[in-house]
Amino acid sequence: MSFPVRAITLDLDDTLWPFAPIGARIEQVLDDWLRLHSPATAERFPIPAMRALREQVFAGHPELLHDMSSLRRLTLEQALRDSGADLALLEPAYEVFYAERNRVEFYPDSVAALERLAAQVPVVALSNGNADLRRIGLDQHFTFQLGAREHGAAKPEASIFLAACAGLGLEPGQVLHVGDHHEMDVAGACRAGLRSCWVNREASVWARQDLRPDLEFPTLQGLAEWLEQSREHGHR
Repeated sequence: MSFPVRAITLDLDDTLWPFAPIGARIEQVLDDWLRLHSPATAERFPIPAMRALREQVFAGHPELLHDMSSLRRLTLEQALRDSGADLALLEPAYEVFYAERNRVEFYPDSVAALERLAAQVPVVALSNGNADLRRIGLDQHFTFQLGAREHGAAKPEASIFLAACAGLGLEPGQVLHVGDHHEMDVAGACRAGLRSCWVNREASVWARQDLRPDLEFPTLQGLAEWLEQSREHGHR
């Protein structure tokens, strides 16, 4: 399939890098830090208990599901409070979390493919997470970044896709959204009127009957090649 693409909105977690290794490291690094700076908190909330507390806080604050940073802070605050720790440790503990959250290991194709995409069209980071592209060292490849926290709603809500299109000055049908998630990325983009590309790194089978992505590739490199060929053939 070939069609014109004027810009790309791009998911981050599990599209440019896998999140699971980051999540596991966050738990261990934060536990190590608490054992040194707040042993009572680490004793009361070892990794499985801290994970359970995080899930409880997330479930208890559905109004904040677009704001991962606030939910993480609330989790740390409750852990410190429940263990009788000094709440002045909240921001240092959060910084430990956030530094590790932004230490990513890219998929092998990601950075080179991103450079190729950004050389062709404007690319906007569109994420429900709280990654900091400047810390990660990728901000130069993006026209801008729009996060769910800043926007006030998360994917798959149409409004965040439409806000990105408005920021680009383009109609939704001129923008291709790229991501790994069936609902958050592909379905959300389709319902908002954007074109969609499913990055299917796990060789999964598309199971939905109500909609399909416009494009599907096992890597971002495949998309970069498609875009270059498409623009060579006059779809600009």
